Amino acid sequence: MHDHRRLGRELDLFDTDPLMGAGLPYWLPDGAVVRHVLEEYVREAERAAGYRHVYSPVLGKRELYEISGHWAHYSDDMFPPMKLGGEEVVLRPSLCPHHALIYRSRSHSYRELPLRMAELGGMYRSELSGVLGGLTRVRSIQLNDAHIFCTLEQAAEEARAALSLISRAYDDLGIRTARYRLSLPGDGGKYVADPELWRRATALLEDVLKDIEYDAVEGEAAFYGPKIDVQIADAAGRESTLSTVQIDFHQPERFDLHYIGPDGAKHRPVMVHRSIIGSVERAVAHLIEQHGGAFPAWLAPVQLAILPVSEEQVEQAEKLLRRALDQGLRAELAGPELGTLGARVRAARLVPYQAVIGEREAKAEGDLVAVRLRNGRRPGPMSGAELVARIAQHVAAHGPDEYL
Repeated sequence: MHDHRRLGRELDLFDTDPLMGAGLPYWLPDGAVVRHVLEEYVREAERAAGYRHVYSPVLGKRELYEISGHWAHYSDDMFPPMKLGGEEVVLRPSLCPHHALIYRSRSHSYRELPLRMAELGGMYRSELSGVLGGLTRVRSIQLNDAHIFCTLEQAAEEARAALSLISRAYDDLGIRTARYRLSLPGDGGKYVADPELWRRATALLEDVLKDIEYDAVEGEAAFYGPKIDVQIADAAGRESTLSTVQIDFHQPERFDLHYIGPDGAKHRPVMVHRSIIGSVERAVAHLIEQHGGAFPAWLAPVQLAILPVSEEQVEQAEKLLRRALDQGLRAELAGPELGTLGARVRAARLVPYQAVIGEREAKAEGDLVAVRLRNGRRPGPMSGAELVARIAQHVAAHGPDEYL
């Protein structure tokens, strides 16, 4: 069983330092590559699905979170306010209040809806030290978040489309869904006291899930509304939530959001919250454990390792490296100064593709290389140009396994 905390450090993906503090990991170069590629994948998937991206600040006045309801229902998980002149500002625990303000800043017609707003943004949660661990529970979170402002008639279809987007991303990432959970409110005062709000939102999500097997669980809802949680499991069977879809009638009311309908009157939009991969940190932690560090080729920190057998082949290896980099691949040259060929092959065991250039390949016509795949296959010699083109094509298709 792979533990991402151990493997992430062994593979130089991330680490921590006491001076930065618990629950505040930093990303090393290879880990930063994985994170960047994952973020760019999500942004492109959202763009293709009709989302527009925004940036919003990680701070807000305390009053903002009083209006949203976070201060009344969620303040135990928030960092304390900071004095700034005569005001109090807070590190945000969520992006939705900021997106509500962005929506409110402009007038909207029913013709614009659904309006899909997305952001990969930071948020902060005051987690207790005892529950922090690796990348799965942290205090500084990079969240893949989006909010869809739509009519009541559009809400179920938008939530359904969000689930479809999540499913496609899981296929590309090689993530398996453990189960779907309809998270409902429980007892206690942590939930907004509006029975009609809960009834309407729950009915919409039940309609979204009508063709999907799911479990309804009380006490797991957001304070403002029910949600669909997409559950994943680690090798030990421990479950966690990675992706969510939520329907929210509460915040549109609190922020007095509206659009102009075909009748010329003001109408209240529905707010659909949606995250494809949840927090980047938790997503990467799961990917490390699921793949044992052998990420899909499109996500791997290094996609092609070029291994000249001796100094005589280094010049040809450098030309192949330049060709690969020019095609957008993440390639590295591991020359003979780094040890024997066998040692270099073992060091590159998690790299999806290896190109070995020996005396025979160097003397052959057509700029040949001997190809090794991470899964043990050896497709045989091919030209460097053909190898780079095939890898680039496979990476662009987000293929889950190495293939030539």
